[in-house]
Amino acid sequence: MTALKPTDAQLRLALLAKAQARRPGTTFCPSEVARELAADWRPLMEPLRQVARELAREGRLKVTQQGRALSPDGPWQGPIRLSLV
Repeated sequence: MTALKPTDAQLRLALLAKAQARRPGTTFCPSEVARELAADWRPLMEPLRQVARELAREGRLKVTQQGRALSPDGPWQGPIRLSLV
């Protein structure tokens, strides 16, 4: 774990690495990545969600909530799940 705030590029790599490490069709919560990156992980949640939006816009990640796909440009409230497209 690092004491420094991760850059957007590091968050991007961490999200993609977590998605690629999962079986196809398996989702994960961004908090799993945040917890791997910092002991004080909660401040990383919003930056991770923003990077997830960018990756979803690029067609790299799929964002779901309760099994339904979310638009990368729509409002996200509550827990989300991420997976490779």
